[in-house]
Amino acid sequence: MADAGTGAPGTAAPVPVTALGRVHLVGIGGAGVSGVARLLAARGVVVSGSDAADSEVLDGLRALGARVHVGHDAAHLGDLGPGDTLVVSSAVRPGNPELVEARRRGLRVLHRSEALASLMADRRGVAVAGTHGKTTTSSMLVVALRAAGLDPSSAVGGELVGGSDGGAREGTGDVFVAEADESDGSFRAYAPVLSVVTNVEPDHLDHYGTAEAVTAAFADFAARVLPGGVLVACADDPGSRALAEDVRRAGRAVLTYGRAAGADVRLSDVAVGAEPTALLHDRDGAHELRLAVPGEHNVLNAAAAWTAARWLGAPADGVLAGLASFGGARRRFERKGEARGVRVVDDYAHHPTEVEALLRAARPVAGDGRVVVVFQPHLVSRTRTFAREFARALALADVVLVLDVYVAREDPDPEVTGALVADAVPLPADRVHHVPGADAALELLDGLLRAGDLLLTVGAGDVTRLGPRVLERLAAGPGQA
Repeated sequence: MADAGTGAPGTAAPVPVTALGRVHLVGIGGAGVSGVARLLAARGVVVSGSDAADSEVLDGLRALGARVHVGHDAAHLGDLGPGDTLVVSSAVRPGNPELVEARRRGLRVLHRSEALASLMADRRGVAVAGTHGKTTTSSMLVVALRAAGLDPSSAVGGELVGGSDGGAREGTGDVFVAEADESDGSFRAYAPVLSVVTNVEPDHLDHYGTAEAVTAAFADFAARVLPGGVLVACADDPGSRALAEDVRRAGRAVLTYGRAAGADVRLSDVAVGAEPTALLHDRDGAHELRLAVPGEHNVLNAAAAWTAARWLGAPADGVLAGLASFGGARRRFERKGEARGVRVVDDYAHHPTEVEALLRAARPVAGDGRVVVVFQPHLVSRTRTFAREFARALALADVVLVLDVYVAREDPDPEVTGALVADAVPLPADRVHHVPGADAALELLDGLLRAGDLLLTVGAGDVTRLGPRVLERLAAGPGQA
């Protein structure tokens, strides 16, 4: 059972959906919890929940028949009792009145990841993890499996561009694809037949404390693969490769992918541009991979999706067609529009490795234009730890604007601001700017942007709102952007 408030789910066998009873979800409007609610409702479970504020997400859940409340109150549990279930995320504090009341009544309390594990329990579960790339890889896999006729259920962290399911969908097939979030350790709740690890790097040290603890958590995640299952791991990433070697030494099945000579699925002839191509070599021969999303990192993500899909029995032609049709996930190189010759792209990159991969992918898309980046650091602890690494990655751009830190779940630190990153960027001073917020960035961009520029709004915070404002000002005409 979940230790609510610590983000530490248990590792017991998942509770079958049929044994959950009625389910009340605290924070039901959140991205991950709302997806669980939608999937439970699709399975015929009676769903209720609460959230701090009303939203379109809550309206959508009401339309599915869920009883949803605004605000948190013990009374929202209605007549739920033993045999029913309360679902919480790591953001729910131990003193939440609904959680306190649920414990008093003897309800089963599950972490969101444990509820998702229940949804996976009667399917061939696939859990996609990694410090970077898990949302794109899991989304690619879902699209590829659909194109190949397997119609999986899914719960991924980002909605597909052009989609409306919020990343959660009940399919008719026997496969369930879930993005497995390592940030709070909750990915250790899953018991899949196939796990994907795209990479293992230090991150979320506010939770783990040390890089060694991150590595140990991924080892625990890999150990949860069911007998007869397989770990799919990237041979090009040192952390993922080391994990694969440990799993193999333990006598468990592993498939690796990447450019490395010994990879089970080997990439060659990689052409990185706005629409990358490559050859995938496996025991059945060579297969031509074509993508509509830029970046070498997306070629690796596609190789992971290919490896998983083929192990699951999907036909090669269908998988390749699905990967070729993949248009991206929201906030992953998401094209927001173009005005007066300036193209605007939004991306969730919030770790130095992700920022570097993003900017390398952006360069061929920009062509002869400049790459202009507005970067918002996310979390005080991450900014403090990786300020110089962020600065080195941002130096791949032509012009850099760094906003102040999006604090999120931590307390502010006056010594950790966007200036910590901006001051370390090794570019001429006239090409790097520390701006305190979005309004100041918008004013600076007014006189900075020119036709041909590719503007990237980057970070896991509210910087995503900036792109539409820039496009609006650009469309208003000269002097407004």
